[in-house]
Parts: sequence; structure tokens; C-alpha cells
Amino acid sequence: MTPAIELTNVTKIYRRFGGKQFATLKSALLQRSILRDLSPSETFPALRGVSFQVPPGQTIGVIGRNGSGKSTALKLVAGITKPTSGTVKVQGRISALIELGAGFHPEISGRENVYINGIMLGLSRREIQRRFDEIVEFAELKEFIDEPVKNYSSGMYMRLGFAVAIHVDPDVLLVDEVLAVGDEGFTHKCLDKFGEFKRRNKTILLVTHSLGLVERFCDEALWLDHGEKRAQGDPTRVIGAYMTDVERQEEQFLATTDARHKQEADESATRSEGPVDAGDTAADMTQASEGRWGSGGVEIASVTLMADDGQPTHIFHSGEAMTVALKIRAHRVVNDFVFGIGIFNAEGICVYGTNTDIEEHESDLLSGDAEIRMKIDALELVEGTYKLDVAVHKLDGAPYDYHRLLYTFRIKSRLKDVGIYRPRHRWEFDGAVKFKPLAK
Repeated sequence: MTPAIELTNVTKIYRRFGGKQFATLKSALLQRSILRDLSPSETFPALRGVSFQVPPGQTIGVIGRNGSGKSTALKLVAGITKPTSGTVKVQGRISALIELGAGFHPEISGRENVYINGIMLGLSRREIQRRFDEIVEFAELKEFIDEPVKNYSSGMYMRLGFAVAIHVDPDVLLVDEVLAVGDEGFTHKCLDKFGEFKRRNKTILLVTHSLGLVERFCDEALWLDHGEKRAQGDPTRVIGAYMTDVERQEEQFLATTDARHKQEADESATRSEGPVDAGDTAADMTQASEGRWGSGGVEIASVTLMADDGQPTHIFHSGEAMTVALKIRAHRVVNDFVFGIGIFNAEGICVYGTNTDIEEHESDLLSGDAEIRMKIDALELVEGTYKLDVAVHKLDGAPYDYHRLLYTFRIKSRLKDVGIYRPRHRWEFDGAVKFKPLAK
């Protein structure tokens, strides 16, 4: 079976701004290549040797970080740009939902722009006339269709562009992150239209950051990374590999950021022997910036966040265990001490705070080096970024060493529930209650 889309060893190289300049287009053409004589520092490869096929009637989701080459791949398939090397083959009429409304003239009405844009996309005037009412109804612009496009909001503009492109009735539909063109109701209409295309065995190439959409909607996933193909196949498998890689890079970023913040806090720490009022400290909880302070009689030498297997990490999945390990150094014998830990979300809201005094661990003796571990059996938190306060202080609240918001961890989850706390729960249904299976 002939593929609907086929890329073979495709490379696309762009010139960097400020690279070698030609005096005229003629001089560039006479040298036969604008790119050949440029040094690697004057170019960047958007795609490097990428090959993949999309069979007719299949829906492929293209995933990857920003700058990975996803949109470049779609533009090559659409014919908007040409490959530097390699071949791109497409069978059938294409409709590209990439730059919606490209070609719209702001001074003329939406009605006239529908005809102009439809002709640009390959429709005849008669075909546009036959589909005109459906296009306007889909775009929800019946009252404004005779208004100049310059009076449209950005959402109205994009909806009209989407409606025209989706009604071209293509064999191959290219979609690049256009599901944010309207409100939630319009998004559902777009998804319903894509579902209709699937049922009619149209070929769809979808670029999106919505991994849940790829899992539910696509037959396969294609993962691009720094212009190279990393994987293609079952969406769940490919997305799992992609998420593992994302988490690895997030881990590196958070570790580096925390180390820098800790160093800055160490360098700027102001240590005072005077007591700090416990009430004032609590009042500042949601407003205090990151930092470190205290008398220094007892020092928190290091803080390590560990997964259930004992490995240091900054990335956890909702419901997983976490251990906070503190290495303590007492510079003199101390009988009055409390260890405390607080968890805050990214907005500075205290998620949870406790200390050894609250939990009735009465201090007796601390000297030399020690290690304190707080083990959390399950992080029942929704997806998001969280910060830790760690401290060792006296019973009256005067800090020996207080680390404010210097340690970051991130909770990952496939579910997109809201809030902070995720209680363990389950749903039960009796009687005539039925849910539709996940769309596929």
C-alpha cells in the first residue's frame, strides 16, 4: 500500500540571522548554493535525516519539546517549505491547519475572505458556495460574516481560518496546535470534526503538546527531538519514553537550580544570635522569599530528596513515597532543638508543615554529625511544582539554621485534577449509569 505521507532521510537547514550575506540574489544564485559555503555556526538544522511513513487512513501524533522540528516537518509535508536534502511525498489533497487565516485581508469582509482563502486551499468557487453556510455556522460568526476582518478578535479570526481549512474535505489533514482557537465548546467541535475525519479514513498528522489527546485519538505517535526521530509506534509506549526523557531533563534542571539557589543563600546568609519570634515567622510564610538564616549553632549541612528506592531525585509521581534526608552538624552540645519541614506549592501556599516538637519528640541531646530522615509514605498531591522549608530551631522558634524554599520537587501525573491535595478515592455507580469508552 502506498503511504499517504512519506519522508525519506529528510534534512532541513536554516540560516542563522547575521551569517554570511550575499550582495544580491544574483550573486547567491551564481554561487549555486546559499547554504553550501556557510560554516556550521551560521546554520542550524531543524531536521536531520528524518524518515517516517503514514499509511492512508492513519492518525499520527507528533510530539516533542519546543524546537524539536515538529512544525518544520508539517510545513515540509504541506509544501510550505522544501527540504534541504531528502524527499517528501504526499498522496492526495492536503489541508493544513498550521497558519490559520494566512492570506486573510483585513480590510475586506469575512465573507469575501472565505472565498479567497478557500480558492487558495484548492476549492472552486462553486464548492465554496455550496459549503459557505456550513463554514460560517461552524465558525460561529453568522452575525459578523459581513464585517471587515480587521474588526475581528484574534479568536474570531482563527475560528474562521479553521472553519475554512476543515471544510476543504482533504485526503490528508495537517494539524499544528490549533485546538486553542476558541472556547471549550469550540474545541469539542474541532475534536468531533477530527473524529469524523477518522471515521471517513482520512489521513491526519497532528502536532500537539497534549499527550492525552495523542493517546486517545492517534493510532501511532512520532517523537522528534532536536531535529531527529527518536521513536515511532504505539502512543502509550512512545509517550512513556518521551515522558521519561522529559523527567530526566527536568531533574537535571531542578538539581542545578536548587544548587545555585543554595549557594546564593549561603553567600548572603545573615546570622543573628537573637531569638526570632515564632509568630512573626509563621506570618511571613506565604510572602517570604527564598533564603537562609539562623544563629549557626546547629547547621543543616545538606538536604536530599529520595525516591522509594533510595535514589536522589526531584521528580515524583503522585502517590509515590518521598524521603527528606537532612545531614546535621552540631558545633556544640545542644539540648534544645526541633527539626521542622514545610511543603509549599508554587504560589506559596503551605501544603503541610510539621516538626518534631509538634509530634511529641522531646529533645535531649545533639552533638557532632547526625542524619535526620522524614519519610512520607505517599505524596497525595496533584501535578505541580512544590518547595520545601527545612529548619532546626529552638523550642521558642529561634532558628539555628532555617532554609527557606531552597529545595524544589515536581509532582507528575497523567490526571489533570485541580487543587493541591489528592485524597485516595474511588467512584461507585449503581443503577442505569453508563459512561462512554475513551475515544480512539
